[in-house]
Amino acid sequence: MTDATDNARRAAGLDPKLLEILVCPLTKATLSYDAERQELISKPAKLAYPIRDGIPIMLPDEARPIED
Repeated sequence: MTDATDNARRAAGLDPKLLEILVCPLTKATLSYDAERQELISKPAKLAYPIRDGIPIMLPDEARPIED
């Protein structure tokens, strides 16, 4: 991970170490971070989990469905 990526994530309130350990609660797949939308993306589940006030909301009922 680059310093710029680390800085961007910290500025958005998401700890880079947290992203390393969080997985999708449905598929257990790793997540990608969408800084613009403040979401964690699970491609296998086709869900985007919101980040509110720097806290990832890892509830499938709160996730937004996404398309490929």
